[in-house]
Amino acid sequence: MPGRKTVSEEDLVDLHGKVAIVTGGNTGVGYATIQMMARNGAKVYMAARDEGRAMEAIEKLKKEGINDGSVHWLKLDLSDPRMAQSAGKEFLGKEQRLDILVNNAARGSFGPYKLDKDGLLDIMVTNHISHFVLTETLLPLMKTTAKEPDSDVRVVNVSSLAHTRVKPESYATKDSLNKDYGESVGGYLDTYGNSKLANVLHIKELQKRLNSESIPITCISAHPGAIKTVGSDGFLASLPYFGWIIKNYIGPLFFGPWRKGAMTVGYAAAGKEVKEQREKWQGVYLTPIATITKPSQYALDERLAKELYDTTEKVVKDLGL
Repeated sequence: MPGRKTVSEEDLVDLHGKVAIVTGGNTGVGYATIQMMARNGAKVYMAARDEGRAMEAIEKLKKEGINDGSVHWLKLDLSDPRMAQSAGKEFLGKEQRLDILVNNAARGSFGPYKLDKDGLLDIMVTNHISHFVLTETLLPLMKTTAKEPDSDVRVVNVSSLAHTRVKPESYATKDSLNKDYGESVGGYLDTYGNSKLANVLHIKELQKRLNSESIPITCISAHPGAIKTVGSDGFLASLPYFGWIIKNYIGPLFFGPWRKGAMTVGYAAAGKEVKEQREKWQGVYLTPIATITKPSQYALDERLAKELYDTTEKVVKDLGL
């Protein structure tokens, strides 16, 4: 399909009466996505770890204008799947519906990475496993919401073009989730890319399972593009020798503003055509701007998708969740 030149609030559905969650929304693409949805009337929960930063971001959003939508803080710490589950349960105690879940927060592509107290690679926990737990915790409510007349429930995983860097043979074991590609710029990118491939495969398998139950929830993964964020700044600054110069003088030439990244993510979350042609958009991968694009061959591998889902379920179960 041809790409769009831009996406604005006018391209989104009316979100009055709708409830959404965006993880990591106090800055970057998540912030701009929240802004777009709130301006269309949504009640949006900014799921973030630091209350001070979240409240500061919410006040900034209000000053910039969110029309008659609203933004609220939901405490979420993705460094531990247990805390991700707690955040999901807290939300379930607050709301009777959930129309949109945007799994946006991520650890960036600069290491080193390490195993956590549970023997899990920290970047895979933050970028995939905790989001998986959050999604599973909230899924019953999303299924209930999807049964309502004229429903339009969506799950969006924010992925990255970096997912195309890796060529996994299997995700059948815990060790496969923990794969670390080494302490170099390329190694960090590949380890990050592996977590972003997990985001795409998660969406593919989740969509397949929901379709088998005839549940009308649309699942989409989206690459927002090269956007100037804390993560991208950190990666550029980590480059050897001239990282600081590249971040400050070359990076701005290639990395766009938050709003540009939110165009693709926001459309995945609330675009009009997605509602009008649901089957066309189910399980797709988007690149800027809101363009359905073929992901890597490994992202299309149904065996890998099922293995990832099953292994993640087992890992989560072993944690007592």
